[in-house]
Amino acid sequence: MTNTFDVIDEKFESSKNALHSYVTGYVLSLLFTYIPYLMVTRHLFGKDSTIFGIAVFAVIQLCVQVYFFLHLPARVRPFWNFFVLMFTILIISFLVVGSLWIMHHLNMNMMGVSPFHSNEGYVPQ
Repeated sequence: MTNTFDVIDEKFESSKNALHSYVTGYVLSLLFTYIPYLMVTRHLFGKDSTIFGIAVFAVIQLCVQVYFFLHLPARVRPFWNFFVLMFTILIISFLVVGSLWIMHHLNMNMMGVSPFHSNEGYVPQ
């Protein structure tokens, strides 16, 4: 009787494909870390473009690490791992967006001056 719930896919992990996958993922991760570093240190773009570029490269690096290190698309049996990953990303997104929303509204209500509005006519008390 064979176990159909193998945690490690031996056909993939024990071959040269695993080493090739890890080296490729490592090199791509270094590249996708170095490019935003250059964008920030060399001031290649404006502030908004740099922040957007860092976010884009962070998402690309997340996809590279999921594909090359976790091998989620390569395995058929532990398909639930993909759903757990997507649920985790959803929960983290809710936490980040909710925290930013709360901080923005606290800034608006508690400080009296919002960085998104002009300060004309504002007299500190």
